[in-house]
Amino acid sequence: MIQNMSDRARLHNGVEMPWLGLGVYQMDEDKQVVEAVQSALSLGYRSIDTATLYQNETGVGEAVASSGIAREEIFITTKVWNSDQGYESTLAAFETSRRKLGLDYIDLYLIHWPVKGKYKDTWRALEKLYAEGAVRAIGVSNFQPSHIEDIMADSQVIPMVNQVEYHPKLAQKPLLAFCQFHGIQLEAWSPLMNGKLDDPLLHQIAAQYGKTAAQVVLRWDLQNGVVTIPKTVHPGRMKENMDLFDFELSPQDMALISQLDQSVRLGADPDNFDF
Repeated sequence: MIQNMSDRARLHNGVEMPWLGLGVYQMDEDKQVVEAVQSALSLGYRSIDTATLYQNETGVGEAVASSGIAREEIFITTKVWNSDQGYESTLAAFETSRRKLGLDYIDLYLIHWPVKGKYKDTWRALEKLYAEGAVRAIGVSNFQPSHIEDIMADSQVIPMVNQVEYHPKLAQKPLLAFCQFHGIQLEAWSPLMNGKLDDPLLHQIAAQYGKTAAQVVLRWDLQNGVVTIPKTVHPGRMKENMDLFDFELSPQDMALISQLDQSVRLGADPDNFDF
């Protein structure tokens, strides 16, 4: 059982990553993201997930710098955007992200989407950055098994993380099994289904444990061995999302939640997307 906020998942290269973090998608670059990250860090969060696409890396960096928390205690993830993919352009994009974040190194760098004809060259760039120590771990986002197998066929390093849309209505069991088999840590974006939690089963189970539907879903993630990064700008909701470590869902309730799976996507299909 994952017991507290300080518990971490060990990636296959030995790097440890917090099980619970804060996502900052659609947070404004200026005051909003700075205050949100400052609040999260003061509450005990130690993982922040951003991306070039989010256009708020500078604000994330400002909040980290002003936190007074030792750099090595904070796990920072960012991602290369689709239009920057390719070998040389990825290396340049990484340096831009590192400069905006104001960091000497980044903890986890991800390929945001599997752009056909480009993601393998992008992965070669990530391998270079990893070998040079500019990033502690590298991975992918929104990749299906076929994409990962394509990378592994010609690469020196297996992705350490695959960040994907993951929630009770999109449980992605084959993908989770694939990643677990290869030692790739699955990470959930949009774990709370953009707030669409008005499901009778979730509320019924939540009432049994004296928790909210959101807490039940996040606990389901953790017990499935999935790192999760719910997004919120509200300190009260951040505290609620942290309150996951004093209960454990029974095997029966885990199975019931998993039966909500309908392969419903809120985001794009990785096999068919525009960028």
